[in-house]
Amino acid sequence: MRHNESTLQRSCVSWFRYQYPDLSLLLFSCPNGGLRSKVEAAIMKGEGMTAGVADLLLLHPNDSYHGLCIEMKAPGGRQRPTQKEWQTKVEQVGYRYCVIRSLDEFMTEIRSYLGR
Repeated sequence: MRHNESTLQRSCVSWFRYQYPDLSLLLFSCPNGGLRSKVEAAIMKGEGMTAGVADLLLLHPNDSYHGLCIEMKAPGGRQRPTQKEWQTKVEQVGYRYCVIRSLDEFMTEIRSYLGR
């Protein structure tokens, strides 16, 4: 994840945990990116690391979805093919997926998803 995306994600997580302390443990990151040795990457892949998984998962259902998958992108950033493939799969099985480019977008998405 690029630095701009990391900064955005940290702001979003901080806001979420402040606004929804009762749900704070249900929002977590899936650190798939970053530099790793070949050995460490192989170990993580064997443990289940999957290319394309969203940056944040909210394991809280609403009336329409099983949970919310959030991909962070800097303005102008694009999803990789593996991310689009993962998005398609999770949407097919009842999860909401969104691409977030700002804290305001994140706040709007969360409020809409949670209905509060």
